[in-house]
Amino acid sequence: MSQPITAAEFGSVVSGATKPILIDFWASWCGPCRALGPVVEEIANEMSDKFDLYKCNVDEQPELAQKFGIMSIPTLILFKDGKPVHTMVGNMPKADLVNELSANL
Repeated sequence: MSQPITAAEFGSVVSGATKPILIDFWASWCGPCRALGPVVEEIANEMSDKFDLYKCNVDEQPELAQKFGIMSIPTLILFKDGKPVHTMVGNMPKADLVNELSANL
């Protein structure tokens, strides 16, 4: 189950995390984001013991998108120990996303 994340809470959420965090940078008008969103949610539910999922609407949180140099969406960034360790850009099949996450968790 995903939770929204804001710039104000970003630091405390990411630095205080006990397991890796995946942040989905998206927008409501983005077709690939709408296609990938349910897949990411499904994977997060299946792998809930491995990472927590947060969603960042780039229209509502432009400063977070700018901070991480988000140039196209959807973009997924995996954070471990408070630092970004892997970035995935664009829509992708579920199996590919699971493989990339598993390799970087």
